[in-house]
Amino acid sequence: MDKRYEVYCLMDARFYDTPARARGDDTAFAQARRPAPDTWQRSELDDWIVLRPDGARLPLQGWKIHVSACLDNAARVLTDVWDYCVPRRIPFKFLPGKDELLLANAKYAHRGSSGKFVTIYPADEEQLERVLTELDTVLGGRPGPYVLSDLRWGEGPLYVRYGAFAERFCVSPAGEVEPAIEDGGGQLVPDVRGPTFQVPDWVELPGFLAPHLAARGGARVADLPYRLESALHFSNSGGLYAGEDLRTGERVVLKEARPYAGLTADGRDAVARLHRERETLERLSGLDCVPALRDHFVMGEHHFLVEEFVEGKELNHLFVERYPLTRLRTDERVTADYTSWAVGVYDRVERAVTRIHERGVVIGDLQPSNIIVRPHGGVVLIDFEGSADVSQERPQSLGALGFTAPRERRGTAVDDYALACLKLFLFMPLTSLFSIDPGKAGQLAREAARVFPLPDGFFDQAVRTIAGADGATGAEPRIRPDDEGWAKVRESLSRGILAEATPERDDRLFPGDIAQFATPGGGLGIAYGAAGVLYALDVTGAGRHPDHEEWLVRRALHPEPGTRLGLYDGLHGVAYVLDHLGHRREALKILDQCAGERWKQLGLDLQGGLSGIGLNLLHFAWATGDPALHDEARDVVDAVAARLGPADSVPEVSGGRHPYAGLMRGSAGPALLLLRWYEHTGDSAFLDLAATALRQDLRRCVMRPEGEMEVDEGWRTMPYLADGSVGIGLVLDGYLGHRQDDRFRTASAAIRRAAEGGFYIEPGLFHGLAGMILHLSRAHPAGTAARRDPVVADHIRRLARYAVVHRGRLVFPGEESLRLSLDLGSGSAGVLLALGAALHDRPVRLPFLGPRGEPRRLGQSEPLGQEVAERR
Repeated sequence: MDKRYEVYCLMDARFYDTPARARGDDTAFAQARRPAPDTWQRSELDDWIVLRPDGARLPLQGWKIHVSACLDNAARVLTDVWDYCVPRRIPFKFLPGKDELLLANAKYAHRGSSGKFVTIYPADEEQLERVLTELDTVLGGRPGPYVLSDLRWGEGPLYVRYGAFAERFCVSPAGEVEPAIEDGGGQLVPDVRGPTFQVPDWVELPGFLAPHLAARGGARVADLPYRLESALHFSNSGGLYAGEDLRTGERVVLKEARPYAGLTADGRDAVARLHRERETLERLSGLDCVPALRDHFVMGEHHFLVEEFVEGKELNHLFVERYPLTRLRTDERVTADYTSWAVGVYDRVERAVTRIHERGVVIGDLQPSNIIVRPHGGVVLIDFEGSADVSQERPQSLGALGFTAPRERRGTAVDDYALACLKLFLFMPLTSLFSIDPGKAGQLAREAARVFPLPDGFFDQAVRTIAGADGATGAEPRIRPDDEGWAKVRESLSRGILAEATPERDDRLFPGDIAQFATPGGGLGIAYGAAGVLYALDVTGAGRHPDHEEWLVRRALHPEPGTRLGLYDGLHGVAYVLDHLGHRREALKILDQCAGERWKQLGLDLQGGLSGIGLNLLHFAWATGDPALHDEARDVVDAVAARLGPADSVPEVSGGRHPYAGLMRGSAGPALLLLRWYEHTGDSAFLDLAATALRQDLRRCVMRPEGEMEVDEGWRTMPYLADGSVGIGLVLDGYLGHRQDDRFRTASAAIRRAAEGGFYIEPGLFHGLAGMILHLSRAHPAGTAARRDPVVADHIRRLARYAVVHRGRLVFPGEESLRLSLDLGSGSAGVLLALGAALHDRPVRLPFLGPRGEPRRLGQSEPLGQEVAERR
């Protein structure tokens, strides 16, 4: 599970939203409610309040000061910084309240930025030294979390780092647009904000900082009686390490806690939770269902527990290996064997929980990754940071997505809820949906009981625990794979999308994935923004929506600094959709804006890089007849071809190697561009290059036991449209429409099998079941896929597993299934588009990806005219 999503669940019970909107008077500091001092300017930037004196002149980059603070001393720290900086007219910014400070220091906050409460901008190194020296006499020694990216001044809470003062952006070695600073040669390079202090090569450390750098790292791991073998996990709380006790030779686990960091919702830091885990393990000593405690110590201000290393596998990993519904073919014996194993594991976990409760302990974070199954089948429960005494009747402070109890649950009811979720998870692992709609428990229980040979009433108590007494009787959403079903689901999905539009907001129009808030302009593009939703509504026959189109036009013509340029993540995609919707003049203005950016340094990918940009330029060149656009498109194609490399390599990116495979970020994107350029020119050299790019991605794929081909990510294989094999298959089939290749045809058939599985963890287009429907539907004429292919029909019916009825309309969950989403990549718009590809009476496709093997005449690179004719 991606822990980034948790914080975006705090604002709204139904949709992901940015924590920046949580700003309110209840937890705000007094200075956040105060107007700017006379002759000062006050502004807001993301989560920060920025104060700058009139006429202040600052360099574009330099040494900045960060001040850290705890929840209980932050108000006083801010007052002292304000009282120091305002009379001296030194610019600064600060987090406006305790809520924002807690989120910045939470357990899964970004380790490179955690701890930063106030940022001060000295004009030069002389002022830097003066501010550090003088402010240290006021704040020195006050507690606060260590800022890992910075150098600590004295005993804190002051820290320094060299970085950007002004908003500037560049393309990173991975081809991403990132905040930038200028290097010694005047080139913009990424302003790296990692979890360690680093001085850029071209910057000289001021002499007055040297003693503070020398003071770092006084405590040494070599002084311990333990040898660290590997890091198992990192979070803002600290690390988890496998090691060896050098005195006994025993394998152990060392758990690290950083003081004042890794906060949970109750405000407790990692050290407090580590102390609680130590007390709990001492209390549970002698039980074979918990790890034995071996030691505890403090090193360099960090606290450590040493626990027994438990041999075995985490239950979540065993589940992935054994779950039968992910297989192409299962029989009664396989299903029965799995059922026997899963029931046995659950019974042992339930008995372990009972034994722990009998010792007066609430576990507080029971979930599959905290359950170790020993080789002989016994279970051990690990991670007692969130534990509590039964008598305290506390709400849950720490929990996993999909296993966290509602706030009203207290004491052992927290573990009872997690046990109920575990019982359902082992047979229908969609428990994250319960945070949106607890009533889904009944639906999933009924489906699991139909598939697995379980005793009558097996899930009854679990469903009551999750959803209440009536949870088992809720109506199940149904989606029929026929014309009548299509009409109903299109009406319901489109109305559900439009009902949630927020035209009063500037950051996004339709609720979607957290990617909307990760970068400037994230709510505009095709993948996760308004452009993708409006495109899906239009191509599926759900109508045009001029007011929403105007919202998109206004914001795309005046984008935020740092807005990305790509086809799926930025302004090129917005231009494509606006042109598709008839706003060519505005679309061309957006293209002009993009032309002034340093796009040639981008990666080769389709999502945000040169492949998507080249396809879009070719589209506009064909649609407008503008030779300048044609020349630009040719420049992009040449750049992609030059950087592609041979078939047995991975393509180059600026300063490094590209780590991805698949349609959105792998070599399939360059292959699509080269294929379309071949169709445009008839030059077979570009078809050869497309084959080279496809072979690069196929090299990163593996054949699974049942003959499915999937992308190998090292620790898992991926079939999905965005980053898996199915996306590669979309381009591979287009290539096979022009040239026969036995290896490619074999791969195409194996990729199709990857799209025929009986279970996918999410419904979305990019990383879920909808992408499989889109892929399989391309082999059939418009509107016929569900009639011709029973797998497509079954997939459409299975979408009901994920569907939630919200305000009387169907809506689908997004990534991680913790909240609903309306966007194309992860939510309802993508499901709508996939259903349209299978059921709509006119062709429905993603940009530049026509039906499989569709022949094209020279000069036809997904022309606007053909698309408009098909829609009409």
